Amino acid sequence: MTGSAEPAIGTRVVDTLAALRPLAPFFCLYVTFGATLGFLSGGAPLILRARGVELAEVGLLQLINLPVGLTFLWAPLLDRLRLPILGHRIGWIAAAQAASVLLLVVLSLGEAWPLPALLALAIAACACVATMDIALEALVVETVPAERRAFVASAKLCGASLGGILGVGVLVGSYDSLGWRGAVLACAALDALCLLPILGYRESRLRETRSAGAGTAAGAGPERWSGSLARLRRLGGRVLVLGAYFAASYLVGGPNTLALLDLGVPLGQVGTLTGTVLPAVNLVMALAAGWLAARFGTVRLIAVGALGVLASGGLMVVACAGRMPDLGITAAVLGFVAGGFLGVPVFNMIYRWAQGPKPATDYALLFGAAFFAAMPLRVAAPALAGWIGWPGYFAATLPLYAAAVAWLAIAVDRTLRDDGAAR
Repeated sequence: MTGSAEPAIGTRVVDTLAALRPLAPFFCLYVTFGATLGFLSGGAPLILRARGVELAEVGLLQLINLPVGLTFLWAPLLDRLRLPILGHRIGWIAAAQAASVLLLVVLSLGEAWPLPALLALAIAACACVATMDIALEALVVETVPAERRAFVASAKLCGASLGGILGVGVLVGSYDSLGWRGAVLACAALDALCLLPILGYRESRLRETRSAGAGTAAGAGPERWSGSLARLRRLGGRVLVLGAYFAASYLVGGPNTLALLDLGVPLGQVGTLTGTVLPAVNLVMALAAGWLAARFGTVRLIAVGALGVLASGGLMVVACAGRMPDLGITAAVLGFVAGGFLGVPVFNMIYRWAQGPKPATDYALLFGAAFFAAMPLRVAAPALAGWIGWPGYFAATLPLYAAAVAWLAIAVDRTLRDDGAAR
């Protein structure tokens, strides 16, 4: 019995590895997405704050994320133009990734440069990474069969979470030994290495196979620039709902790591929380969210997560008022866990709202435009905290968060009722 079981186990392992191998190029690029954005928008603000940069200036670093919210503006360009290298999508992936590596190398030389110069380089690098992501998502749609896209989505989640751990947890946690140049160059080297697997991806043959099997959709030509604006008008209400939620979520949970630094928590420990604990929690919650939603309902899951986030914010008020760093760490971890309850339900609803004749454009608008709408508050949050103090800041954000989540829950419930789905 044992002898026959061992070959069977070995066969299953080999089969599993064979099934996972095609996901490796996607996984690697999602690692770079999480690592680069994690280091630039999550790690760099912590490093600069620890070096004494004012909160108002740290808040400006949220502009690093700006290209993520504007991707829908240049996505049609990537559909229209094919670069004279590699395949259509892989050409854009390689060009964007190479540009991000070059910009990171330049950024590594600028430890003593003025903040505006560093910010401009970081925004440009983020734009390259966001462009790579657009081309990668298009490659998935065009070459991966629908029944296998769930595996690619899992690879994306795992890769981005691992990238966040590397970009913030490892690089920021090791900053005292690596220094600015070492940390930025390590991120650049990771981006370069993770580009290599996709270069061997057989884009043209896989696209031809998909086209032969599925046919070409009528009217599938590149969308005009005006098309995105027309879709934005149709989706305006839902974009506002999501924009309010994204903004309120950041106001409550985004600056808590800066608050921990001001409470005296060491940079390495804060980096570990942001770059290791948070991505790990997101990974676990994403894996469990489907079961939790099926058991308790989507709206109830949102409500439970929201109550946890509100409790976390209340604890941060007490921690900052009483100068209690240990309680602040507890509050931050609670916020990570509670926020994890909302991630999958929110993005599942974005997918549901994006169903229609132009799902790619709708998804880019629902996520990108909502993210962009929240940007002013993301930039202003640290300056506001510096003006009124951390206790007052967190106390002021709680009712805003409660109102935004209530609005989101109502919109989700209305959609589920219209669809006849169980809540």
